[in-house]
Amino acid sequence: MFNRTSLQAAAALASISLLAGCSLFSDGETDGQNKIVVGTTSAPTTLDPAAAWDNSWELYRNVFQTLLSFPTGSTTPQPDAAECKFTDASSKVFQCDLKDGLTFSDGGKLDAQAVKHSIDRIRTINVKGGPSGLLGSLDRVATNGDSTVVFHLKEPDATFPFILATPAMSIVDPEEYPADRLREDGKLTGSGPYVLDSYQERVKAELSKNPNYKGFANRKNDGVTIRYFAESEAMVDALKKKEIDATYRGLTAEEVVDLRERKPANEGLQLVEATGADIRYLVFNAEDASVSKPAVRQAIAQVVDREALVGKVYQGTAEPLYSMVPKGIAGHTTEFFDRFGEPDVDKAEEILRDANIDAPVELTFWFITDRYGSATALEFAELKRQLEASGLFKITLKSKAWKEFQAGYQKGQYPVFGRGWSPDFPDPDNFVAPFVGKDNVHSTPYERPEITEQLLLSRRESDRAAVSKQFEKAQEILAEDVRLLPLWQGKLYVAATEEIAGGERALDPQTVMQMWELERKASW
Repeated sequence: MFNRTSLQAAAALASISLLAGCSLFSDGETDGQNKIVVGTTSAPTTLDPAAAWDNSWELYRNVFQTLLSFPTGSTTPQPDAAECKFTDASSKVFQCDLKDGLTFSDGGKLDAQAVKHSIDRIRTINVKGGPSGLLGSLDRVATNGDSTVVFHLKEPDATFPFILATPAMSIVDPEEYPADRLREDGKLTGSGPYVLDSYQERVKAELSKNPNYKGFANRKNDGVTIRYFAESEAMVDALKKKEIDATYRGLTAEEVVDLRERKPANEGLQLVEATGADIRYLVFNAEDASVSKPAVRQAIAQVVDREALVGKVYQGTAEPLYSMVPKGIAGHTTEFFDRFGEPDVDKAEEILRDANIDAPVELTFWFITDRYGSATALEFAELKRQLEASGLFKITLKSKAWKEFQAGYQKGQYPVFGRGWSPDFPDPDNFVAPFVGKDNVHSTPYERPEITEQLLLSRRESDRAAVSKQFEKAQEILAEDVRLLPLWQGKLYVAATEEIAGGERALDPQTVMQMWELERKASW
């Protein structure tokens, strides 16, 4: 989604204002009734961090703390609950010293044991498709007194600090979160900037300032209500009616284009455009007979027209993607274009013929109805149109809401399905490692030893700008296998009323909304 030329640009945000004006911004912690209502189409799947490797992180970042974090403007992890560093030359021992006086929102003590408990339970519970996949390099967690936590790694891993900075590694209260099972009482206890006062699943979350918070976030509002919408149309309508103050995640291309125009209905609104590394792609479950043969997957890659896809569906709010590592991240290539070139039905037909596969090939494509905005249905309709127009495929489209969809793909029920990926951290490793191996994030085993046992050893390299060659090779392999088919990368947008400031600072390098950056302008 970004047009970045370096990792440093991962946090760069450019605002596009529909209305010009002058404002005085409040500075520092607020004391008045400065509450913000934010709308999104991306609702949490669970309130327990041990179970989520998805956009549930949006909520977690605002109510939990992590040892390290990504404050606005940073592209490397910074101290949050602790000061951390590698204590050995081989990047295998990582020590974190907690700040003094940390407590959970209920007054419970946040100490080294709480941190160890939080990380250990992720691996013990080991939710399928959950965040335990991020901890593959971790051997064990040790404590030294109440304030020191030491992570012993199985192998050198310079990306480990980035992993600790993800909301998946949120620190939870051992008194409230069992060591061997998920918390299921519908409540949440953290030590982050806000307290979750109430939660209605897929409806709303009410956040207020955590009076016990000690961290880097400078809260510029007094609280946030997050409203969850099933469709972006209803969300945008609520914004125009001033029922919400801002939106995040789920705007369609048509809605972005509409909001850019100076229409009477848009009076008093602004649009903030944020760079990011969100990508969209297809996943092929090679254990399903319909796509088990590489030739079928390669023929699809030969037919799909990304230019037409983003032009018709996303209207300039996205750009074609020819690599799982997006533009702006070190190691990005255009390997799928280099290998397959422009869409070519004749070449696709030859691929199938050489593999003795009769056309049309019948396939079922699955997509999510409530995760990435209403345009997802249009995107899959266009993919179906393109593939069927070739005469080589017959596509059936099916869809489910995210929670049910997630349960299905984790059981290997879908032969082909669409996914989106927001980076855990701005490093090429995070666009390759989660997708390969037996227990990858898609629950579709993809064992490629050359990647997992050789190329990903680049984690030993502390200079992350020096690992491009390894990831260029990994992308060659991904394009050869076509277990994943990158489609597009786009831009993220925050639409808000003109009274709201901070939208350009609210998205961190993980494209997670830092709600504390939003505030009402004091005056014009």
